Amino acid sequence: MTTLDLDYTRSLFPAFAEPAYPDHIHFDNAGGSFACAPVVDRLTRFYRETKVQPYGPGPTSARAGAEMDEARSRLSTMLNVEEDELSFGPSTTQNTYVLAQAFRQMLQPGDAIVVTNQDHEANTGPWRRLAEDGIEVREWAVDPESGALDLAGLEALLDRRVKLVCFPHCSNILGAMNPVAEWCAVAQAAGAVTCVDGVSAAPHGFADVTALNADIYLFSSYKTYGPHLGLMVVRRALADRLPNQGHYFNAGSRTKRFTPAGPDHAQIAAAAGMADYVDALHAHHFGTAAAPAVRAAAVAELQRTQEAALLAPLLDYLRGRNDLRLLGPTDAAKVGTVAVALGGPAAPVAKAMVGHGIMADGGDFYAVRLLEALGIDPAHGVLRMSFTHYTSAVEVDRLIQALERVL
Repeated sequence: MTTLDLDYTRSLFPAFAEPAYPDHIHFDNAGGSFACAPVVDRLTRFYRETKVQPYGPGPTSARAGAEMDEARSRLSTMLNVEEDELSFGPSTTQNTYVLAQAFRQMLQPGDAIVVTNQDHEANTGPWRRLAEDGIEVREWAVDPESGALDLAGLEALLDRRVKLVCFPHCSNILGAMNPVAEWCAVAQAAGAVTCVDGVSAAPHGFADVTALNADIYLFSSYKTYGPHLGLMVVRRALADRLPNQGHYFNAGSRTKRFTPAGPDHAQIAAAAGMADYVDALHAHHFGTAAAPAVRAAAVAELQRTQEAALLAPLLDYLRGRNDLRLLGPTDAAKVGTVAVALGGPAAPVAKAMVGHGIMADGGDFYAVRLLEALGIDPAHGVLRMSFTHYTSAVEVDRLIQALERVL
């Protein structure tokens, strides 16, 4: 199949079988997606059968550790990285904070880093705090009309003092994918390490991190149909350079060096269900054997095709209104994250839409710096309507109808 079988896809999400679901359609997927059945099943089974300290000598303990190892092995292969390059933390925000402490120890006063004002605060705030230790922080600023980052803007900031460049794979407001591989190549040629926040990109297709050439790549599994974890790829060469942030006796373990507080064992084990989900979609649509990263890429293309079809009518409708500002690309060159500025507070509008069966949201979404750069009052925020490949055309029609009534 070259198009997504939506009925089959939705059958893999228990939430759609809940009696209350048709009355309240989920358009806040950028804040957190539904969990797929393989994840729910694995999590339930772990708590029921293997909720003991893992990696012990007993059979139940050994099985618990094996299930955790399976998650790391399968997800790293799907992301096309080495198994010991993938770490699990409580959240992407926490993972980034820990990494910032490692860089704080490694960098010297007078070194420089580049951050953007397009990012979610998780991938800019912790890095900006390095200025307290004499690190120069240079801001790669967005265009105030489009919100886009321009390569020339990065090149103007780079010199041999720049040791780190941080930017998003996709803005959680604009919904536009950035050319990560190109930007990483430019930054690395100047001698800098790259840290890419993939939180808003990963729900729309898991990345081949090696192809992107990012030194650090982070995303959140609770936005990719999984448990509430932060997944962090740190490539081997960099991981071995950065100071250990974990227990001193774990300094030799790449998977423990940057996770001083280990996350829930059951959630790590359940994260393997995300790989189960990708494999199930691939088997159903293609039925052919392929390497894990190839399977993920094929499924991602199905996701993008479905989302593009859903975006078209919504963007057509929003472009036709003169009482809002559509942010980011105004065509289908974006993921299913659509935000509009209304000229007033967005939260009351989101609340009013609940009465029409639509669960969207209004606020700043931790992108305060971006909203300010776009001339939008963060206190007003934006109305964000976010969906993913499991959303249906009928649901998008209901969203448009709700917008028409509320606006």
